[in-house]
Amino acid sequence: MDFSSLFRHETDTVNFAAGDTILKQGEMSAVMYVLMDGEAEIRLDDRLVCSVGPGALLGELALIEQTPGSADVVAKTACKLVAIDEHRFRFLVQQTPNFAVDVMKVIAQRLRAMNQRIAG
Repeated sequence: MDFSSLFRHETDTVNFAAGDTILKQGEMSAVMYVLMDGEAEIRLDDRLVCSVGPGALLGELALIEQTPGSADVVAKTACKLVAIDEHRFRFLVQQTPNFAVDVMKVIAQRLRAMNQRIAG
């Protein structure tokens, strides 16, 4: 799902320059992000897991579990993001039930991709 469509009218955005760390493995974050513009890389121990573009979710696991981030997210290009804190996340789940299902699909897809990488 392209999550950016839910936030296309959002004016409160956060910007990162190419090379900036958006989320750091092992650190807590009070927000997850929806990538509106640009490209980012998800890295685990300096290894590229995947590259993502507009519409991608970043940091959803850490927000849902309230645990430190499981990977680094680095801006590959200049990025514009919408931050979603826990309160807003819960509101979105209540008001848009498919939002929760779509977030779970993202988590499942990333888990399957990691399993395939480990299996070789």
